[in-house]
Amino acid sequence: MIKPQKPMVRLLLGNVAALGPGKIELINAIRETGSISGAAKVMGMSYRRAWNLVDSINHDFSTEIIITSSGGRGGGGAVVSEVGLDIIKRYQNIEVKALKSVSADLDEFYHYLIDKSNN
Repeated sequence: MIKPQKPMVRLLLGNVAALGPGKIELINAIRETGSISGAAKVMGMSYRRAWNLVDSINHDFSTEIIITSSGGRGGGGAVVSEVGLDIIKRYQNIEVKALKSVSADLDEFYHYLIDKSNN
């Protein structure tokens, strides 16, 4: 049997929004670093990719999740809004509840998977 890894939860809300561990990690990285470029470096992704994800996140919600300020003499930056912090918390709560509710089925599901670690 394959060694179970922590499953990931991705929220697909019709054609309105998709939110998963990658976007949550990016929002958290922006919160910690204070910038999109800093978050991109921490996550090992290009600035362009991070910026596109931020744009996607901000367009999926009725209010800005990541508030950016332009660069210049004092430098730019980004902060996570109060709504963004609430979204992180709610996503994490959903993730815990979802994984708890399906844990027995996941344990059985792993029996069907091929262990590719020996390849």
